[in-house]
Amino acid sequence: MTARTRTTLAATLCVAATVAWLVTGRGEFWPRWVYFGVGVVLVGRLVLRRALRVPAGRRRWLALDAAVCALVAGVDLSVWVLSGGGYFWPIWTLLGIATILGSHGWVVSRPPGARERELAERIAALTRSRRGAVDRQAAELQRVERDLHDGAQARLVSLALTLGLAGDLVRRDAEGAARLLEEARGTAIAALDDLRTVTQSIHPAVLADRGLGDAVRALALDLAVPVTVTGDPPPDLPPAVQTAVYFAVAEALANVAKHSGATQAAVAFGQTRDTVRIDVTDNGTGGADPARGTGLRGIIGRLDAIDARLHVSSPAAGPTRVTVTVPREPK
Repeated sequence: MTARTRTTLAATLCVAATVAWLVTGRGEFWPRWVYFGVGVVLVGRLVLRRALRVPAGRRRWLALDAAVCALVAGVDLSVWVLSGGGYFWPIWTLLGIATILGSHGWVVSRPPGARERELAERIAALTRSRRGAVDRQAAELQRVERDLHDGAQARLVSLALTLGLAGDLVRRDAEGAARLLEEARGTAIAALDDLRTVTQSIHPAVLADRGLGDAVRALALDLAVPVTVTGDPPPDLPPAVQTAVYFAVAEALANVAKHSGATQAAVAFGQTRDTVRIDVTDNGTGGADPARGTGLRGIIGRLDAIDARLHVSSPAAGPTRVTVTVPREPK
């Protein structure tokens, strides 16, 4: 029912009551009770709607409590006035309402419990991570567009021009046309390499072909430092989670090779009912700090988007342990 329909219905009811009073010979003006009932319904609906606009939580319950108490107080005062006044009996209702609202307000003003603080912090963290994920996605799309424009697109334009020149030369200078075709072949191969590089940075083909466990083992085989991989991730991880974990492990292993001075590293997959855990350890010199480099900071942002966490333990003398914890069902 729309607001206009409700207003029309209320006005019609009030007019009908007034007409009935006039037709029946007037007397005591009883339609005032009809007006009163219609007013209570309309005002009550308006007050409750305003209370429900308060964000969910303890303050919304206080707003609803205040709305109901205000409505009850208004009804009692109106009834007292319409019935001719006299002994001010609504005082007892008002005292009860003051007690209820005072008690409720005191409860709301108390510091939130540990559970509510945890939920509030969780909501704030999720809001920040989602906002960061949107920003990172926009930056990633811009990077892909730039890579395609500066790489594959430029090479394909050059390829088209070269093929056009070869077509013009094929009848007049077969040898020159052959050289241009060979050049075009090299340009086409380079363009394919550029496209593979771009797609690899979005979703590595090895993940789709071999799965997360074998993809990590392939990373380990390519590393200059010997790496032992133990355990396997669950096969039902969503593609976005697998991609984030793959890049996190790849960055951690790259740091082992570039900065740690380690002679041995290990990757271990573990899981519980609720989480998947990946530990990357090495026997290097330690001292790794995510705040000092962009690689791990980028990985932290990628993991935030899937509600995962990264923890780095790297004392000055080593060893270093990078732990990625992923929920089985990301929010």
